[in-house]
Amino acid sequence: MFNRLQSSSWAPIALRFIVGYGFIEHGYSKLLKGPDGFASILHALNVPAPHLMAWLTILVELFGGLAVLLGAFVRIASVPMAVVLLTAMFTVHLRYGFSSIKILAVTPGGAIFGPPGYECDLLYLAALTTLVLAGSGPFAIDGFLARRRIAGDEAI
Repeated sequence: MFNRLQSSSWAPIALRFIVGYGFIEHGYSKLLKGPDGFASILHALNVPAPHLMAWLTILVELFGGLAVLLGAFVRIASVPMAVVLLTAMFTVHLRYGFSSIKILAVTPGGAIFGPPGYECDLLYLAALTTLVLAGSGPFAIDGFLARRRIAGDEAI
């Protein structure tokens, strides 16, 4: 029979997979398009040191996403990831309102969407906060390291 308490410990896995994959996908996309292109966007937004910040953002998205996906050092990785999300939210998405989906028109070729609001940024922040507060769940490197640390303390 389904036991809610036992199954709730598995809930962080879904968050880790979507947040980790989402960040990796965004970082990989910026890397494929070329960091210079992203740096020009940052320059237009008056972000200081746009080339450095472009590379830092890409690295945070790639390695932070991988860390969350694996459940490794999630508390540490979440801080720069949250900074990236808050920066995107306040410099780009806030002016477009809450909703991340804005259908402008439907054509024979499909739907045409407007710019996304800050909804997805908040969802990612909520998921990161949940992982930090509730833990990374089973099959997480953080849990493995904690068990090893406890076992090492008991051996002393």
